[in-house]
Amino acid sequence: MTDNNAKRRFVTCTEMDRISNLAENLIDSILEKLPVVDAVRTHVMSKKWRYRWTSIRSLVLDKHFSEKFAKNGSFGHNGFIRITNYIFNYLKGPRLKLHLHIPYMFLDSFQEVNQWISSLSRDGVRELILTNSNQRYQLPYYLFHCLELRILELDNCIIKPPLEFQGFLYLEKLRLRNIEFGANLHGTIINLPQLKMLQLFKCTNVYNFKIKSTKLFQLLIRSCPDATLLHLLHSKCLSEFGIFIKKPIQGVERVNLASLLSNMPCVGYFVIDGYFLQFSIAENIPKWLPHPTNSLKLLYLRDFKFGDLYQLQGVLCILRNSPNLRRLDVYNQDLPNVYLDVKPTIAYLEASDCLDQTLNCLKIINIMDVERSRSLLLFIKLLLEHSPTLEKISIRPRATVDVQERYNFSKDVMRFPRASSKAELHYLDS
Repeated sequence: MTDNNAKRRFVTCTEMDRISNLAENLIDSILEKLPVVDAVRTHVMSKKWRYRWTSIRSLVLDKHFSEKFAKNGSFGHNGFIRITNYIFNYLKGPRLKLHLHIPYMFLDSFQEVNQWISSLSRDGVRELILTNSNQRYQLPYYLFHCLELRILELDNCIIKPPLEFQGFLYLEKLRLRNIEFGANLHGTIINLPQLKMLQLFKCTNVYNFKIKSTKLFQLLIRSCPDATLLHLLHSKCLSEFGIFIKKPIQGVERVNLASLLSNMPCVGYFVIDGYFLQFSIAENIPKWLPHPTNSLKLLYLRDFKFGDLYQLQGVLCILRNSPNLRRLDVYNQDLPNVYLDVKPTIAYLEASDCLDQTLNCLKIINIMDVERSRSLLLFIKLLLEHSPTLEKISIRPRATVDVQERYNFSKDVMRFPRASSKAELHYLDS
């Protein structure tokens, strides 16, 4: 019995240490998938594991990590700065990936954060995700020495690169949120030759941010009051374009919708709001464009006013010149506007040649968060009459619409003739 117990203990210890005999790259991969605190704790397993965690190349110090230690202050026992310094001081070898969240806490300065960024510039970091819940952080010049970057995501920062900075030659994805672009960028063109995805959210002084990118395929701009990156629409690779400006743009040169669509020969995913649509109508909209947008498959409209004649004409121009459009989504539109005269719009919608084009490929229509109105009903009727391959139309009224109005709405829509015998009407609850 004693021999069996000893044998069992020996087998158990051997099995427990199997992981130590794995290939080096597998062990590193396992450590990188652990929360960083757990990875550090592996140093107590054995002498072989004491410094194993220090070679990890992917470091995730996310919000969960930062808030756990921020409650202990900055430099106190187990404080955020002290713990993070400990991790950075012991790490050796290149750090190819860093996710860093700066929590909301008292900081005299960002001196320590600057030091962490400085170490990355020497390591050849390829992915940096920096989110900041503190006061706005001015990025140090070290960041612009991280020339191996492939992915860069920044939140709540100030970007003022050194004058000699010319660009990130390998950067493929750039996501910026709550960013202030410094005046020293004005007139300087930043070269991003490999950039494929650019997303801007709530950024200011965007007119200072001038970039050159020929491989861009996704451009998303949201709530940037002075967004002037429309020159990027000339990129021959651009296939996804979205812009929500949420309010009229002031002091920026208008865009011609016809020219805009003609310059996007490869765009298959087009996302705009009513304000941008109105902003892009610089002159009378032609029925037909010099070149149809054959690649467009999905059109998403937000904050669209059905009663606004100019916005409506813009949408119909897009529909008329997009022969391969398969899906139309309209969300949170027809916003109340007591000064809007809808009579011209209704007259336009009732004209026999209003659309003057069959939507042969349109299969799905989603119209969400709406209130029943004459212009909306006429628009739905127009779509049903001109969509012979339509499979599904979904309508969801606003939560504020009462039961009787919902019933009247659905009854009106069900009476409309449909060009497609297979078209299903889904009237959704809020």
